[in-house]
Amino acid sequence: MKHEKFHYKSLEEVREKEAELGVEFPLSENVAILKEPFTLAGHRVANRIAIQPMEGSDSTVEGRPGEYTKKRYERFAKSGAGLIWLEAVAIAQEGRATPGQLYITPKTLDSFKALVEEIRETAWKEHHNQPVIIMQATHSGRYSKPHGYPEPIIAYNNPLFEKDSPIPQENIITDERLRELEEQYGLVTRMAQEAGFDGIDIKCCHRYLNCELLSAYTRPGVYGGSFENRTRFFRNAFANAKSVAEGNFIVTSRMNIYDGFPYPYGFGVAEGKGTEPDMTEPIQLIGKLRELGMELVDITIGNPYVNPHVNRPYDMGGYEPPEHPFEGVARMYQCTKQIAEAYPDLAIISSGPSYLRQFSPNLAAGAVEQGYCTMVGFGRESFAYPEFVQDLFEKGSMDPAKCCITCGKCAELLRASMPAGCVIRNPEYTKVYQELQKKR
Repeated sequence: MKHEKFHYKSLEEVREKEAELGVEFPLSENVAILKEPFTLAGHRVANRIAIQPMEGSDSTVEGRPGEYTKKRYERFAKSGAGLIWLEAVAIAQEGRATPGQLYITPKTLDSFKALVEEIRETAWKEHHNQPVIIMQATHSGRYSKPHGYPEPIIAYNNPLFEKDSPIPQENIITDERLRELEEQYGLVTRMAQEAGFDGIDIKCCHRYLNCELLSAYTRPGVYGGSFENRTRFFRNAFANAKSVAEGNFIVTSRMNIYDGFPYPYGFGVAEGKGTEPDMTEPIQLIGKLRELGMELVDITIGNPYVNPHVNRPYDMGGYEPPEHPFEGVARMYQCTKQIAEAYPDLAIISSGPSYLRQFSPNLAAGAVEQGYCTMVGFGRESFAYPEFVQDLFEKGSMDPAKCCITCGKCAELLRASMPAGCVIRNPEYTKVYQELQKKR
């Protein structure tokens, strides 16, 4: 069905549109289920809501958390969420997505330690609970802009993205450099533990380097072609991180299980089936990671640079999506459900509830209640409405006037390497957006 903007006034209207479209995602009025604590790899998690990694592009030149960064995580700490997934932290200078992307090194380690301590202290003062805190470790690959302009490092050329202007051959990362980066994940894991994080995310989503390798069917050598080769970097990086993890330190991943591109340029699809999701290889890969000790996975899909409607259904964006937003919501949850059915003892965080605004808790509750996931992660909603968890738990609902309106302006700021946040709800970022408009 044709794309249309969000206009629903009741949960019943949401259900009616869902039925009209013939799509299915879980809904429940039992939002109290989201308050339930649980144990994750030896850690007590206070509730079933996670703050997803939302980049702010506001670090110092060295990669330390900047003033915008600190304020953002103070807001997240006050939210009451059971888990806070710290945004992308670069593992190498060449892999920073912007000059303002966080970057952990021995020189910047002390600032990350201070940030973690501040999050814990703030959360304890507000709620007498401390969230589990995961650090997302990344290499931005084809989306690297360490000096403010594109300096792509790719796994292979992709004509779907590059059209008739392929990226130069010298920008294709070598096998030798991939082996070095595999080892770097072990070093970064040591630093994350020293900084006080509860776990590290070997980021493998949204077409950054690790994720792109999963679809490197056309790449020659030991990192391309077969399933074994295409997953080699991910498995080795994960294993290196796990080998230095001590105690109940979590090694996990925010992972794309579906890219939304046809074979041979997408993961989570089958040859000859177009962009229809096929969970055969994602399920196989998660099985391999389970053997290496994975206890938690954060599920996502799509590429926010190329097909954002797939993982972030929206009202306003750079193009009119080819489907109704509810189709995107349903795809996310049906893919996640298949992972949960394959690994019922694996802790799973699902993504993408924010499009439903004030009804997103009903989606989250339904997903947990029906076994699609263990927790539900909120991303752009946390930018717009950081106190949503507190409102939900104290008042039983979210305020429609505070919800994210899925306009995509926070992503515009990030793409412009400017401090990113909610332009609509937060005056600080309204001013930043006005600066961007002047530059344009």
